[in-house]
Amino acid sequence: MRSSKKIQSALVSVFNKDGLEPILRKLNELGVELISTGGTQTFIESLGLKAIPVESLTDYPSIFGGRVKTLHPKILGGILYRRENEQDLLEQKQYDIPSIDLVIVDLYPFEDTVRSTKDQDEIIEKIDIGGISLIRAAAKNFQDTLIVSSKNDYQPLLDLLNSKLGKSDIEDRKYFATNAFATSSYYDGLIHSYFANGHIEGAGDYKIKAEAKVLRYGENPHQQAKFYGNLEDIFEILNGKELSYNNLVDIDASIHLIQEFFEPTVAIVKHTNSCGLASADTICEAYKRAFACDTTSAFGGIIACNQEIDLETANEINSLFFEVLIAPGYQEEALALLKGKKNRILIRKKRDVPFFNMFKSLLNGVIEQDTDRSAEGAGNFKIVTNKKPTDLEISDLEFAIKAVKHLKSNGIALVKNRQLIGMGCGQTSRVDALQQAIKKAAEFGFSLKGAVMASDAFFPFPDCVGIAADAGITAISQPGGSIKDQDSIDAANANNQAMVLTGVRHFKH
Repeated sequence: MRSSKKIQSALVSVFNKDGLEPILRKLNELGVELISTGGTQTFIESLGLKAIPVESLTDYPSIFGGRVKTLHPKILGGILYRRENEQDLLEQKQYDIPSIDLVIVDLYPFEDTVRSTKDQDEIIEKIDIGGISLIRAAAKNFQDTLIVSSKNDYQPLLDLLNSKLGKSDIEDRKYFATNAFATSSYYDGLIHSYFANGHIEGAGDYKIKAEAKVLRYGENPHQQAKFYGNLEDIFEILNGKELSYNNLVDIDASIHLIQEFFEPTVAIVKHTNSCGLASADTICEAYKRAFACDTTSAFGGIIACNQEIDLETANEINSLFFEVLIAPGYQEEALALLKGKKNRILIRKKRDVPFFNMFKSLLNGVIEQDTDRSAEGAGNFKIVTNKKPTDLEISDLEFAIKAVKHLKSNGIALVKNRQLIGMGCGQTSRVDALQQAIKKAAEFGFSLKGAVMASDAFFPFPDCVGIAADAGITAISQPGGSIKDQDSIDAANANNQAMVLTGVRHFKH
């Protein structure tokens, strides 16, 4: 299996053309053959570029009012066939299947349509079929095919094309595939919500349609609290007392964090911030490493795991006092052991929670925003220093970015070998956050030599870079965007540190 693959052909079929032009021109410059449909093909040709119509490959026109364009074996086969599978190669040749190395799709705006009209026929026509099929096919075959599933990934793709001259590594393709499955999951969730409820659910919708569940109290005993929603849809509570307001807030933070990871991972959360986070080859080892991050703060926390809890892991966890344990499953013996304490809340997460929008009441109204679903990986990294990050440092930087985006700003995450070994959060200066993180690492016996650092926002001054170097930190990620970025880059070069810019800020208030 070759990791690096050259992009030689690209299928482009998008609804929104904003931001697409520089990508198309770069692909053309790199000699990539463009394949397209309908309005996208017209747009490409309006730029003076050439595109092969899908119809010329399939020998079928767009039919049924545009409902069927790309759903054809020559298109899906060109995306899905395995480039190093002998039988696939024979069939590709036999049936004259074209090779499609890059797929760029922007789905029909179903969500915007639902919010702008009550015309059911118009809404139904905005359920994308061909696009979602292309996304799933290309993401499934990420070993060979690069998928860009949203305009949110246009800039990372352009950065990749510029930095690697039309080639992609397996890590790049997996990063974009991960985003693609997030896109398809979110999109399908919107459609399900519309069919189930006649609208797309948000916090306000829950309050209208759901009966209020009275909680014991709010953040403090003198505050009353209610919950609007249906927890039974996503959770099964297997043991313990009623969930409190604070439990629910911390559970929400824990799920947001743990759903970032695919390898065995454990997060320990207190007051919505992670005090422990680690990945490992087994869930038991991940728990032990997460607990080691901060053995003091873990007391009374929320533990979230993304793998089934076996007896070995249950034995490790059982000695700790914690409020809530969340996992997708429990072995029978493990569950029996953990149920030994009657107030301990044990939750089985039935499915991933499709986080859509976030709501918050303030002043005399409510504000709403999209959930921060971006988690930058190697494909987004712009290396700006003389020293390049090693493969291990890149892996740890990806982990650190996922960690820091879930810490209250100002936030700093220090990571070594997929383990959060120091964190600073909720500080009024970035220097304070870094010093807090360094102090945490020292307190629990971690060496920062060879560790990496992720910052949720840019460095306005180079002071954090110097402090990190003195602590032994060798690689740094930050979004960039300060007028003094070069000062921080110069400081990293002077300290022989690697620095990458991601272009994405992760404030969390």
